[in-house]
Amino acid sequence: MIATTGFFDGVHCGHRLVIERLVSAAHARGDESLVITFWPHPRAVLQNGARELRLLTTLEEKKALLAGLGVDRVEVLDFTRRFASLTAEQYLRDILRDRFGVTTLLVGYDNRLGSDRLTAPALKPIASRLGIELIELAPLSVDAEPSSRFLHSLRSVEMTEASSGNAEPEGPLSSEVEAESPLSFRAEPKAESRNLEVSSTQIRKALEEGRIEDANAMLGYGYALTGAVVAGNRLGRTIGFPTANMKLYEPLKLVPARGVYAVEVQVLGQTFRGMTNIGTRPTVGGTFPTIETHILDFNEDIYGLPLRITFLRRIRDEIHFPSLDALRAQLEQDRAACRG
Repeated sequence: MIATTGFFDGVHCGHRLVIERLVSAAHARGDESLVITFWPHPRAVLQNGARELRLLTTLEEKKALLAGLGVDRVEVLDFTRRFASLTAEQYLRDILRDRFGVTTLLVGYDNRLGSDRLTAPALKPIASRLGIELIELAPLSVDAEPSSRFLHSLRSVEMTEASSGNAEPEGPLSSEVEAESPLSFRAEPKAESRNLEVSSTQIRKALEEGRIEDANAMLGYGYALTGAVVAGNRLGRTIGFPTANMKLYEPLKLVPARGVYAVEVQVLGQTFRGMTNIGTRPTVGGTFPTIETHILDFNEDIYGLPLRITFLRRIRDEIHFPSLDALRAQLEQDRAACRG
């Protein structure tokens, strides 16, 4: 059994290439590939920046994305305080070798395992003594273009999934597999070529700043939110822009910065263009944040149904307009922009 391990939040381009290396090595050796991940996030258990914790993928999204990369097995371990107390040697011996039969482990050059936070040089003699070959991965150059298999795995995520900081977490894997290298990533097909350091932290930052295209480039797919359509105040209907209010299935899922976005909408087994407003609706005196989506060329009753929105690009900031007429005029421009 050849394995890699980590939280893999976002299953971004860096994670994907690591896992593709895993699958390729397993096939070359006639072995089975295994990804070992954790749930919930270590910060949620250890209270290490838990208040600021926001996730890029739900558990169901993560499992679907990992499976879509051709991995033979995906195992999800329950992250508890007891689990977090395991040393690197205990994790290698008790979990990897004895529980899963791992004979080869792929780790990043600065990956840290165990409560003692050991890196590859310190791990190699321990792994060797336990009969585990340790393969240290060099820094990777990441191609922005996602494979069709990877995109298909994202789109196949069930929309009816169960609802339910920067400090590094402690535990058997004290940094995500993203920490394997400062990944150099060239965002394509943008006209201006830029290098982006790929990590879940950098993707979260891009989303929090509304830089959707940067986030999508680092992810290798379009960032998405999934939830149920709930009742709103129906004000949008009165100005010709009915909206679907979303309640997220995963409360810890990261919501992008306030503003208006061009999105792709999946509902009723179909895909539509749409525009989503994230914010408090200041023009109508709103006081709490909402996620409202106007679905283009659509007029169905979908209250209570699952909805998935995939972010394509940011149109503008949220604005306080002097009147509903001014708001309507701007929404007309936004809708035209989303059709473009």
